[in-house]
Amino acid sequence: MRYFFTILFVIIFTSANMYAQEDSTKTEKIKKGFSMGGVPVVAYDSDIGFKYGGLVNLYHYGDGTRYPNYNHSLYLELSRTTKGSGVNLAVFETQTLIPNLRMTIEAGYFTELTLNFYGFNGYNVDYNKNFIDDKHSDYISRVYYRHARELLRLKADLQGNIKSKKIRWLAGFVHYGTTLGKVDIDKLNEGQDTEDILPDTAALYDKYVEWGIIKDDQKNGGNANIIKAGLVYDTRDNEANPNGGIWSELLFLSAPGLLKNDYSFLRIMLTHRQYFTLIKDRLTFAYRLSYQSKIAGEQPFYMLPFVFDSKSTKNGLGGAKNLRGIMRNRVVGDGFLFGNFEFRWKFFKSIILNQNLYIALNTFIDAGTIVSDYSFDKSGVTAGYGNTKEENLKILNNKDNSIHSSYGAGIRFAINNNFIIAVDYGRVFNSQDGKSGLYIGLDYIF
Repeated sequence: MRYFFTILFVIIFTSANMYAQEDSTKTEKIKKGFSMGGVPVVAYDSDIGFKYGGLVNLYHYGDGTRYPNYNHSLYLELSRTTKGSGVNLAVFETQTLIPNLRMTIEAGYFTELTLNFYGFNGYNVDYNKNFIDDKHSDYISRVYYRHARELLRLKADLQGNIKSKKIRWLAGFVHYGTTLGKVDIDKLNEGQDTEDILPDTAALYDKYVEWGIIKDDQKNGGNANIIKAGLVYDTRDNEANPNGGIWSELLFLSAPGLLKNDYSFLRIMLTHRQYFTLIKDRLTFAYRLSYQSKIAGEQPFYMLPFVFDSKSTKNGLGGAKNLRGIMRNRVVGDGFLFGNFEFRWKFFKSIILNQNLYIALNTFIDAGTIVSDYSFDKSGVTAGYGNTKEENLKILNNKDNSIHSSYGAGIRFAINNNFIIAVDYGRVFNSQDGKSGLYIGLDYIF
């Protein structure tokens, strides 16, 4: 089953306009009023398994003068995956409700029965694929590199123009309520055939807790209340799929003690994205470079595996939204740098059922590395788990700062330029990052 992918891909239902009128142009229809895109969620992600459920995205284009950009958007998702992940998410975005002010409000509750955990600082910690291979003599458990997490995220962001729409200030607040624990082996074993039963044995997370690498007051999670402030420079011609322009941002994230944070810290995020039209309305080259790091205080380990930007928060480096093909959360540290380089080719454009449709292919190279190590106490490391103390310490001290990289290709199906169904397949250059990843979801990754 490891080498077999079944993709059940259900695309595009309910592509109707509500209260809408349309004006024809030579190439597409200008959308007005309301438009709704929705799919039953039947998707796949190598890290989280098959996803099922439903989502709907409602757009309001007003009088159409801002099309393909929208005035308001409401996104709702309720989904589960076969590897125990759950998404309960509502996101409201508006660009016109208050003149010259953008607003994003999000409420999400995310559950993970088997969240990826490979230790800290990328290649500094060895990854042994034989530990999760139940056909190998070194097998420990298929969930050896996993732990459980429940996450409550509540967010409110505002962006306002500074003299022009190209330069904006950003201010916001986000709450992270994190609950962590061991993988629930008993729950995963329910209804399994004998040969698929997971052994009740220590995972990497359990070892880190036992050795004190994960502090006792962090092992069960905690709360983080973060204030955000920064600047955004944005000249994109189309926010959902730019053909030209720049989108850059500088963001500071502070978790101060006065907000009753378990740990206080300050992070910086600097991201630059640029888009080049190579063939008008057909071929685009896009790249993203991002530097994110702690600059003061102490981050608890459960706040490390996140990638921030002015629009949304993603899981840590590795996986569907940054390093495609590389295992999710493989690259985790106090500071990291990553980049994505991508060609996008719209090879089919048409109007079908009164909706603007295009299909595009993309090829990419993704890369990332740790630039600031997460420091942890190794004094509690002991002999055990089949190794001497020295062997266990060696696993934690590879001191390899090479770049994690991957390559691949994908396809996009877009309705009215904004509702975009995405398929990406990435492969790694280094087996320490896994093998490959297949992802079916929404949107371009930047």
